[in-house]
Amino acid sequence: MRIVSSWGSGWQGDVDVTAGTGALNGWTLTWTWPAGQSISSSWNAQVTSSGSTVTARDVGWNGSIAAGQTRSAAWGFIGSGTATAPAVTCTAT
Repeated sequence: MRIVSSWGSGWQGDVDVTAGTGALNGWTLTWTWPAGQSISSSWNAQVTSSGSTVTARDVGWNGSIAAGQTRSAAWGFIGSGTATAPAVTCTAT
């Protein structure tokens, strides 16, 4: 996850997804926000949250990634709060 831009009360993040030694036929990302952050809008992912924990899943067309390849800007979002990129866990689905 990288911060693309930020402004007074928000920021834009983009997320790359990289396949390891095997191809991906779908992906799920999870992370926990620091206090005060949330997503106000997103694109190219199904996003749900529970408290400060966020889950983002591929939307079909962007789920397949060949072994060793990266889908740049697989999905993006507008966040509120301080622009701090959290540690993200990616799992194949």
